[in-house]
Amino acid sequence: MVRDDLGLTGTKEGCGEGECGACSVLLGGRLVNSCIVPVGSVEGLTVDTIEAVRETPTGQSLVQRFAEEGAVQCGFCIPGMIMAGYALIREKGGQTDAEIREGISGNLCRCTGYDRIVAATRAAFRDEDRRRG
Repeated sequence: MVRDDLGLTGTKEGCGEGECGACSVLLGGRLVNSCIVPVGSVEGLTVDTIEAVRETPTGQSLVQRFAEEGAVQCGFCIPGMIMAGYALIREKGGQTDAEIREGISGNLCRCTGYDRIVAATRAAFRDEDRRRG
């Protein structure tokens, strides 16, 4: 629905069972796998996709850091990974590699591996700390 009806193609359909994270969005500010959210439960809530998040300073930092750290290969999982990183940074978590790994644990990557994704998220978290002062 997000892709076809609204033209927001950054949100991917992967497994269709809520296990891969490719369809991650923020629903009312909370990270969810959109493929398993009943449409009736969305009423009255904001839905933020990667298209909105990438326009924020934190989203731009994540995109830049993913590129710099070599955390992107095929790119299929990256919107979901960035959404998970964004949610983690907004919650002020992700200061350690273990916290970042836990924060992105609902997202699968079959190409890049997680070390570079963790490094990119950690670098974006430091950027956010500098912005917050």
